[in-house]
Amino acid sequence: MLTKGRREYQIDIFNLSNQLHEFEFAIGDALLSMTENSVLTRGRGICKLQLQKSETMMTLHFSIDVEVELTCDRSLDEYSHPMNIEEDYIIKFGEVDDDSHEEYTIIRKDTPSIYVDSLIYEFISLAVPMKKLHPRYEGQETPDLIYSSQVSEEEKTEEVVDPRWEALKKLKDK
Repeated sequence: MLTKGRREYQIDIFNLSNQLHEFEFAIGDALLSMTENSVLTRGRGICKLQLQKSETMMTLHFSIDVEVELTCDRSLDEYSHPMNIEEDYIIKFGEVDDDSHEEYTIIRKDTPSIYVDSLIYEFISLAVPMKKLHPRYEGQETPDLIYSSQVSEEEKTEEVVDPRWEALKKLKDK
């Protein structure tokens, strides 16, 4: 996850001193559309990263201010959705690379650089609301059922039984 990515999101960590470092990254369409079938395709923003390096680990604090284009679930209209995201991530130094943990990643001590584009993308995509509604629908009560079909009273009382089930019931009774 942190070993390959776009060059503009690369941080050379090998020569960084053990102190606080600050970086700034532009967020654009290329980053937001980095995976297929993503909800995110377009947007603009900025990510400010504070990296605190020590002998044993690095703490990354992401401040992301981005406006993404989303598609409304109700009307299918596109709209701009602003997001302000604050996230922390830990990178520990170890003997082998291991990114199987959600809270942190382990990299070798001799790793020359890291790429943060996948982390930025992940933080943005996780902040997208599950229910995407155009701002004009805010404050309106959402119906529980949007589509329905009319069922006649005769159909409600008439129980439809599959003939295959009837044949199985007869076998069971024998």
